[in-house]
Amino acid sequence: MESNFVDYVKIMCRSGKGGRGSMHLRHVKYNPNGGPDGGDGGKGGSIILRGNHNYWTLLHLKYERHIFAEHGGNGGRDKCHGTDGKDVYIDVPCGTVVYDAETGKYVCDVTYDGQEIVLLKGGRGGLGNFQFRSATNQAPRYAQPGEPMQEMTIILELKLLADVGLVGFPNAGKSTLLSALSNARPKIANYPFTTMEPSLGIVGYRDQKSFVMADIPGIIEGAAEGKGLGLRFLRHIERNSLLLFMVPGDTDDIKHEYEVLLNELRQFNPDMLTKHRVLAVTKCDLLDDELIDMLRETLPDDLPCVFISAVANKGLDELKDVLWRELNAESNKLAAVMAEDTLVHRDKDMTRFAEELADEGADDDIEYTEDIEDIDDLDYEDLDDYEYEE
Repeated sequence: MESNFVDYVKIMCRSGKGGRGSMHLRHVKYNPNGGPDGGDGGKGGSIILRGNHNYWTLLHLKYERHIFAEHGGNGGRDKCHGTDGKDVYIDVPCGTVVYDAETGKYVCDVTYDGQEIVLLKGGRGGLGNFQFRSATNQAPRYAQPGEPMQEMTIILELKLLADVGLVGFPNAGKSTLLSALSNARPKIANYPFTTMEPSLGIVGYRDQKSFVMADIPGIIEGAAEGKGLGLRFLRHIERNSLLLFMVPGDTDDIKHEYEVLLNELRQFNPDMLTKHRVLAVTKCDLLDDELIDMLRETLPDDLPCVFISAVANKGLDELKDVLWRELNAESNKLAAVMAEDTLVHRDKDMTRFAEELADEGADDDIEYTEDIEDIDDLDYEDLDDYEYEE
């Protein structure tokens, strides 16, 4: 069964070109020297990205392979202005990043609801010969062509916006924890890579407070190099304010597994190491109090550690207290503000672009047929072709 969670699409976009200005000389009965009256061309439509909090995936754009805006209409006689082409709005979920599919360059980022970004600007319409009249040139026989259209093939990538991101190996208990703390119902089973797509859940806290938690598929060693599913979904935790590392309590070396996960994040994006981190030792219903005390001495000293069991409902209140305290720490708020002001987006790594297209089922070659009138369209009207009214 095909998943409804789509976080990667490739679209060919084209704005509208401006309409031609009209070159027309008015000559009617009782007014033989009417002068120029050619109207201006209309403006071409623009391609505009718009943040919409009602969307949480890019599913509605999966089959929108081409998005074209309308061309501006040509100007006419009697100073008639050409019609403006309609702008095309592309609604995307908050957290969508846009890249140029040809070069991999970062283009823009949509982060909040209602945000509008002009991706491709429509061409301006050309001026008619009426605009060029003067005392020394009372019958101009020329008009401007409209500005050309703009084209770009873009890649839309969704990066989930959440407060807490879950990081762990497969079968670390991430989905179980999310289902225990929120109303989310991710798939839970006793085999690796049960989670095939990210899940979001709202975790309730005291006094009607809450925060958003994101679960991604398990990370394995070498995920930053493309192994497993981690490379595809690691980007979803780039924007989380807090990272919750989850390691099972029955692991031989908890500290080593934590360092392996940390190293994968470092290789994927070193900026992720500046985020606040919390370590949760899961499946503690299998451990006794004496063993837990022994494990505390081996855990890292540079981050808060909590022993929990989502199945036995053990340590969950303590975990929520720790997460809430870290989310609202002054250092974390200051880091969030600085990150928003000095956010630097990396260009897309085009060496892995073909693999990503294959994983997403996208066709690298997007073809379209140009209208015949667009190919044969003349920039200027024939100067010898005048229209007269009798």
